[in-house]
Amino acid sequence: MAGSMQQAVGSQYALESMQFARDKTWQVVNRVAELVRPGMLESEATTQCKAVLEELGMDRIWHPVLIRFGENTLRTFKQRSVGDPRLKENDIFFIDLGVVWDRHEGDAGATFVVGSDPEMKACADAAKSVFDEVEHHWRSTGAGGKALYDYAAGRASALGWRLNLEIKGHRVSDFPHAIYRAGDLGDFAPCPDAGLWILEIQLAHPTRPFGAFYEDLLI
Repeated sequence: MAGSMQQAVGSQYALESMQFARDKTWQVVNRVAELVRPGMLESEATTQCKAVLEELGMDRIWHPVLIRFGENTLRTFKQRSVGDPRLKENDIFFIDLGVVWDRHEGDAGATFVVGSDPEMKACADAAKSVFDEVEHHWRSTGAGGKALYDYAAGRASALGWRLNLEIKGHRVSDFPHAIYRAGDLGDFAPCPDAGLWILEIQLAHPTRPFGAFYEDLLI
């Protein structure tokens, strides 16, 4: 492993198990997204998500299930949702899951749109596009974590969105990753090793009260 103890892993760590945890987490994200419908409360979507996780046999949840509707898509991970909004006919929402499968941490998140608001659709698409561009930059240049977020900010701005730099990615590993005290990816100077870091992109519309989120494992 390159770098320091910030990229250390436990004795049970396996890259293949990280891939498995990633795939299972995405399975839940996409399945829950299909269950979310206009008229549903944010809390109801969260309850349904937890039921899907139990059904699919997760080891445990390692960070709270976050499903954000409407204006709450601007809230950061550490901020609570405002109220318990009901999804509108034309609306935006994201799902952010941190789940342990086979003793390894999955973490995935994406934004979805119901109805026909073109700016909401564009915002959701932009979060994925910026993620893809930053991931490609990592693969092609070996850029460090801080440089990756500098690049992300530039790409988001070029596309007409604001990048929330309070959300800067983080470590994952065999559970629990917190023992490695790695800090945020956006504060990590070396090139992040594959299978250890989550790249998070959270965008905000420049004038309207909504945003979009996308995250996945750098692998």
